[in-house]
Formats: sequence, structure tokens, C-alpha cells
Amino acid sequence: MTERMPDEFYALMESLQEVDFVLVELTLYLDTHPEDYQAIKQFNDYSQKSMELRQQIEQKYGPLTQYGHSYSGYPWNWNKPPWPWQM
Repeated sequence: MTERMPDEFYALMESLQEVDFVLVELTLYLDTHPEDYQAIKQFNDYSQKSMELRQQIEQKYGPLTQYGHSYSGYPWNWNKPPWPWQM
């Protein structure tokens, strides 16, 4: 049985998922409207927010992504839950 993470973790992850969803939608829009300055500004603002949320989550709960996109604490903490399918 897996131990449940604190409620704050799930709230932060939900916020990150919302921000990242907006980024996907803006990416699709900008693929067809590459000169929309306001959309680019919005994309950059959401990109910054995504990075801040990721950093906040990783500092408190450990890495979110692999392949050099997230640092590992010491000792190596990639083997600690929650696993991606447990969120």
C-alpha cells in the first residue's frame, strides 16, 4: 500500500496540470497564429508560472521528470513514490 502525499502536493500538482494544459492549447494556437503578440506574451507568462510551480513541487516533494529536466536530491530520490501513475 502506498502512503498518501500531503494535500498540498495534490493541490500544487493540479495547478501545474492546469497551467501546462494552457501551454498546450497556446502552442496549438501559436502554430497557426505565429505573429499574435498577446498570445506569445501569454505563453511566456504561463511558461514562467509552470517553471515556478515545478520548482516549488520539486524542492518540497522531489523530482517530477527525468532525463536531466529535474535535479535529484541526495540520496538519489527517483526511487521514491509517488509514481506518476499514483497521482
